[in-house]
Amino acid sequence: MRMLSTSRRDLETAAAALRDGLLVALPTETVYGLGGDAWNPRALARIFAAKDRPAFDPLIVHVADPERAAEVAELHRAHTLELMERFWPGPLTLILPKLPRVPDLATSGLPTVAVRCPAHPVAREIIRLAGVPVAAPSANPFGYLSPTTAGHVAAQLGDRVDFIVDGGPCAVGVESTVLDLSADPPLVLRPGGLPVEAIAELVPGVQVFDRATTSPRAPGQLPSHYAPGTPLMLLPSGALADARPGDGAAAICFGSASRSRVEEGGRFRRVVDLSPARDPVEAAAALFSILHELDGQGWSGLWAERLPEAGLGRAVNDRLYKASVKE
Repeated sequence: MRMLSTSRRDLETAAAALRDGLLVALPTETVYGLGGDAWNPRALARIFAAKDRPAFDPLIVHVADPERAAEVAELHRAHTLELMERFWPGPLTLILPKLPRVPDLATSGLPTVAVRCPAHPVAREIIRLAGVPVAAPSANPFGYLSPTTAGHVAAQLGDRVDFIVDGGPCAVGVESTVLDLSADPPLVLRPGGLPVEAIAELVPGVQVFDRATTSPRAPGQLPSHYAPGTPLMLLPSGALADARPGDGAAAICFGSASRSRVEEGGRFRRVVDLSPARDPVEAAAALFSILHELDGQGWSGLWAERLPEAGLGRAVNDRLYKASVKE
């Protein structure tokens, strides 16, 4: 594994590696992705092997510019062009009918493909220089915490990845929102970095899939996912102050008032706050970094409270719930 900077020379090295079928972890605005040439079945197979990812879980194909989506998907579905114009580049993945050239391995045999245009300038430049669409699930072992820094990738994947481009911490901090436009009505399969409320302004009647499935139509749909090694217990908002966690546990609060109540109770050895100002955007950006930090400190358990189920709070709750589910 070789760490790269964001210099022009290193971006060209990363792009050449992708063309050669190698794996490159690259920063996006959401989380770091484990990138491979989407046209190359061998590179796709290496992604699945590096992550220990089951073959039934489809990948997201990333394009450098919105117009390049036409190379991998049919764009005639209602609302597609409007959504692309409004929200791309950005943390929105669209599920659309795939074109024949897209390898079945990228879509897990489904007739649809998940595609997005990331907002991170480094990711887009690497993809543009590579000249190929890039399949890039989160750069972590399957089911574990998603990486929001290059250090997270190195610690979790090590030599399973050929290059890591260090673009600093991810600004959004949770994965993209996945919207299935092949469904009628359109269906949000995974809440993420784009609030569902923003989609509803353009897509009246959009539905939210709120029950996990063992046959995923999008990444991140399995009931147990994004999990730290330390057991995590998820409680309703405001319930942490009354929790009885036993000895050696840490608490994850939302808001300074909640943190004060939990600290006054004295039942947790450490208390951290996703956002003192109760800002769900700040909480989403901090979530995985805080979980990575706490997971390495040897706590007996992690206890977290839910956020209000609106905006990016819905995405944070989704990740915390899946981190708490025991298989």
